[in-house]
Amino acid sequence: MALAIASREVDGVTVLELSGRITLGEGSVQLRDAIRDLISKGQRNILLDLGEVSYIDSSGLGEMVSAYTTAKNQGAKLKLLKLTKKVHDLLQLTKLYTVFDIYDDEAAAVASFK
Repeated sequence: MALAIASREVDGVTVLELSGRITLGEGSVQLRDAIRDLISKGQRNILLDLGEVSYIDSSGLGEMVSAYTTAKNQGAKLKLLKLTKKVHDLLQLTKLYTVFDIYDDEAAAVASFK
C-alpha cells in the first residue's frame, strides 16, 4: 500500500495524517515534498500522525530524520504522534526515539508547540 497523506489544522499546528508504508521511492518522496511544502508556506508547527503507518524502511527513516533536520534548520518544529508498535520498536532500535518529540495523545502534542 502506497503512502497516503491527509493534512489538517489544529490550533495553528499542521497535522499530517500518514497511512500506508514509508519506503524507498514514492513514500519517502511524498513525505519529503509534503513537509518542504509546509515549511516553504511558513508553517512552523508540524505533527506527523503515524498511527496508520504499517511499515517504515531505512529510506523512510532517513527521510523522517532529514525532514526533522530541515524543519529545525528553518526554525520549524516536527513532532511525532501515535506510533504503532512496529514504528516505536524501530525508533528505539535505531536510537532515534531520543531525537524526536513523540506523543500518544494529540491534544498533548498540539499543546506542546505553545
